[in-house]
Amino acid sequence: MNKPSQTSGGGDIADWRPEDEQFWESTGKKIAYRNLWISIPALLCGFAVWGMWGIITVQMLNLGFPFTKDQLFTLTAIAGISGATMRIPASFLVRMAGGRNTIFLTTAMLLAPALGTGIALQHPEWPLWVFQLMALWSGVGGGNFASSMSNISPFFPKRLQGTALGLNGGLGNFGVTTMQIVIPLVMTMGLFGAFGGEAKPLVKDSGWIFGKIVAGTPTYIQNAGFAWVISLVPLSVLCWFGMNNLKSVSPDTGGPVVALSKIVYLYSLAFVPSIGMLYLYLPAPTGLGLLNMWVAIPLDILAALMMMKLAAFGSMKESVAKQFAIFSNKHTWAMTALYVVTFGSFIGFSMALPLAITVIFGVQHIPDAAGVLQHSLKNPNAPSALTYAWIGPFVGAAVRPLGGWIADKVGGAIVTQVISVVMVFASAAVGYVMLLAYQSPMPEQYFAAFMGLFMLLFAASGIGNGSTFRSMGIIFDKTQAGTVVGWTSAVAAYGAFIAPVLIGKQVTAGSPQHAFYGFAVFYALCLVLNWWFYLRRGAYVKNP
Repeated sequence: MNKPSQTSGGGDIADWRPEDEQFWESTGKKIAYRNLWISIPALLCGFAVWGMWGIITVQMLNLGFPFTKDQLFTLTAIAGISGATMRIPASFLVRMAGGRNTIFLTTAMLLAPALGTGIALQHPEWPLWVFQLMALWSGVGGGNFASSMSNISPFFPKRLQGTALGLNGGLGNFGVTTMQIVIPLVMTMGLFGAFGGEAKPLVKDSGWIFGKIVAGTPTYIQNAGFAWVISLVPLSVLCWFGMNNLKSVSPDTGGPVVALSKIVYLYSLAFVPSIGMLYLYLPAPTGLGLLNMWVAIPLDILAALMMMKLAAFGSMKESVAKQFAIFSNKHTWAMTALYVVTFGSFIGFSMALPLAITVIFGVQHIPDAAGVLQHSLKNPNAPSALTYAWIGPFVGAAVRPLGGWIADKVGGAIVTQVISVVMVFASAAVGYVMLLAYQSPMPEQYFAAFMGLFMLLFAASGIGNGSTFRSMGIIFDKTQAGTVVGWTSAVAAYGAFIAPVLIGKQVTAGSPQHAFYGFAVFYALCLVLNWWFYLRRGAYVKNP
């Protein structure tokens, strides 16, 4: 089992030379693509479980769960920051525990939040902290991206890095779209019979891509969690028997029990800084409300890194120390910022868009006699978030492999520069349209422009996802590339926390445009950064 034939799955491979053309064509290509095709659906399910709270919160609102809109935005943000924090240890897992071992166990781990969320959603009377705990637990799915990408990168030669990582990340990102389509569908049926619990009637009209669901319709909201069990069980088995550990990347994993124990240990520790930071950040009664978001996130990252370093022991300690070397490389920090522009925007907007549509376009904004906007009138012509929200993540995921392919042809930094320019203008334009909608008695007249501009943002961020991974595959050697890919994806994943919080706060304050004007400024700064590092005359690395 430790020395399989070079084309078999489910074991260790000692001889791996993807840059050797003869080896690649005769042996390597078949193994690499088999691992890739198994990795993609596993990652898709990870994204689905992580991102499901963006849809669940909308339906909780429609079912009359006793929580405010701010509290529902908080559930989405908790899942976001948990997933981002989980990516920090996940960035290091492949080297310490092996790719096959890591992908198998982190996929199987998704069963816990899927089942737990299904159980909790059957009890609207349960306190808010129960749902916050489930949202926190769903972060396991977010962490999987870092380990999945760092696992796939070493399987492919540098000339195919953009394409391979674009396929893995892009098709894996379809988990967001898949979730946004599947969850409203499975809520309409008793998928598991008597074992799946009872339905609850909708209090407000809902909808999904195939039509409107009227108030009073029986709804199995618990299926939002339960449905993923159907795919997670066979996928876990497939990961174990079909994938490989590369000994050139993971030389000291130990036996399967030791390797899996490392993963459980580090993933368990990752929850500690998330819980601590959220307790300091969230308002009462859940937390203390002491920290600003911009203080909380850096503290969370530092706490996760310090916990990893201090808690590692034995061979883990040496492995962690070697991988921490990426932080002395200036390109690590440059690519981290650029990946926040791309993936951070994609996942942040994916998390925030459903509830943003509901809140901004779901009510009529009519001024009173004093000129103060009133937001309490329901808009009878409101678009359904569940009908439209899936389109953005679909576009972003669909073009991601294209971004990697184009970057392999013309260079990653050029593609990143072009999409950054597009995102500056699109973000500012979205902010302006949101301002108009928020001040209008007929906000639906701005919905087409709103969605069109958002599609442009998603498309640009998706293409940029592929181009930045191409650049990382060129800039860093094979000992650091996988870890850097994981690390940058971890930091960028905080977009899933930042975007819902910023947009939610600005909507509550009556100035939703400010969030998107701020995004536009950030994109402009990163445009300059990309030019300085990779496109100017005398750049550190020319157009990687």
